[in-house]
Amino acid sequence: MSAAQAQEALRPYRVVGDAIPESLTGQPGDPARGRAIVMKRDSTCLLCHSGPFPEERFQGDLSPDLKGTGSRWSEGELRLRMVDATRLNPATIMPSFYKIEGLAHVAPNWKGKPVLTAEQIEDVVAFLKTLKD
Repeated sequence: MSAAQAQEALRPYRVVGDAIPESLTGQPGDPARGRAIVMKRDSTCLLCHSGPFPEERFQGDLSPDLKGTGSRWSEGELRLRMVDATRLNPATIMPSFYKIEGLAHVAPNWKGKPVLTAEQIEDVVAFLKTLKD
């Protein structure tokens, strides 16, 4: 984890229905950076999800395929799923990537720290929006 992640205070956001309609940063994310985050094994995405990534040999099958994600959910819906999927399904196995309170079984070096920064969340959301088919 970078020093920026360790020291970033969570930015406020507003949940409307099943979405966080506004960017956490006030700026759109970068799809190329988002793709890199999704592909990195330490981000955990491909441990559970599969997708249109033929170059990746090992992809998960525990969660929905990322193919077509950008057609299935709005940007705001994707953002809420990344920030705190438990708001939609308390029994989900999807990690809360931008939540630090109310978590169980958190390793000591992650306590009080989000898994991804607000910028990284926006980058992943921007990438997932490109997955239309």
